[in-house]
Amino acid sequence: MAWIFLLIAGLLEIVWATLMKASDGFTKLWPSVGTIGFMVLSFGLLAMAMKTLPLGTAYAIWTGIGAVGAFVVGIAVMGEAVTIMRVAGALLIVSGIVVLKLSSSH
Repeated sequence: MAWIFLLIAGLLEIVWATLMKASDGFTKLWPSVGTIGFMVLSFGLLAMAMKTLPLGTAYAIWTGIGAVGAFVVGIAVMGEAVTIMRVAGALLIVSGIVVLKLSSSH
């Protein structure tokens, strides 16, 4: 269950990061409220996953899912630039997530 909690926590991180951008510096009410709500849910699930997963593994994978997911949302939804260097960076993050998962004994 810890890996499922971690995956959902990472997906929720993408949601709150996207809403934070939409909040325009916390000047728009509903995106700001959504940001905080999804943050709480994401952190809560991360905490549950950390009951059994190692700290470094859980935290790195959580932030990796959020970073790569926000990168994809930025490109697909917000029209951010696609460059070789940005894509290479995202692929390195994904590679790190895979290595961490494969090296975990949990």
